[in-house]
Amino acid sequence: MSNNNKNSKWNPSLTQEQLLVLRDKYTERPHTGAYLYNKEEGIYHCANCNSPLYKSDTKFESGCGWPSFYEEIPNSLKYNLDSSQGMERVEICCKNCDGHLGHVFKGEGWDKQLGLPKDIRHCVNSASLKFKHK
Repeated sequence: MSNNNKNSKWNPSLTQEQLLVLRDKYTERPHTGAYLYNKEEGIYHCANCNSPLYKSDTKFESGCGWPSFYEEIPNSLKYNLDSSQGMERVEICCKNCDGHLGHVFKGEGWDKQLGLPKDIRHCVNSASLKFKHK
């Protein structure tokens, strides 16, 4: 984790769990997030800075325990190589505030399994999101 991220301005209304996820790059426990089963229409925003990140129509059920999306809103994310747990993964962060969102995985077969337009899964912590209805 960069010192830059630690020294960023954080929304004072964030909960302790949201700070742990967004600022300190923790992962919420699987199957506990507020938005895991949300099927309402709207936009998912960064819980810290309110930047729009995902449209609800790109969300899908992957069974992984966290909200999954196959596509972000253009120019909303920053991608970083994460080798923190003995494997290489791609971390996704809010491009505006650098808040940690989760990780992205490719080549799992979602395009064939669910007929999605892309074979990609953005595995996102609910704690890093704020949902706004259409």
